[in-house]
Amino acid sequence: MKCPSCHENATRVIDSRQVDDGKSIRRRRECEDCQYRFTTFEKVEEIPLIVVKRDGIREQFSREKILRGLIKACEKRPVPFEKLEQIASDIERELRSQGISEIPSVDIGEMVMDRLSSVDEVAYVRFASVYREFKDLNVFIEEMKELLNKERK
Repeated sequence: MKCPSCHENATRVIDSRQVDDGKSIRRRRECEDCQYRFTTFEKVEEIPLIVVKRDGIREQFSREKILRGLIKACEKRPVPFEKLEQIASDIERELRSQGISEIPSVDIGEMVMDRLSSVDEVAYVRFASVYREFKDLNVFIEEMKELLNKERK
């Protein structure tokens, strides 16, 4: 590691600590030539996830975008924010564990709906109505029938 002060390569680690729930390491370093002290951070490089939209456009995965959709679906519902954060984190973790770099947005939407249906049925229907772009009342009624059939099983 080059010293930011004198640009020599001779530095040593004085202290190391885990940060960000063990996802990163903070290291205090000292230059052996000029004794300048500085901090570096080391973390695992994650493979960027790319979401392929229905129209073929690609964009970087955003956990925050999933969370915003969940918040909107659960508005005025008795669902704790922590539960929504957990759902968004679980989905991101599952996607990253698959080891693929591109994921269709349809798959992400289905993952959200699977989790929402077990948390709050009203929020599920709200999310599904926007996500599946219900065109008329008949499509909405069919979705409700499916939800009721799942509940009976």
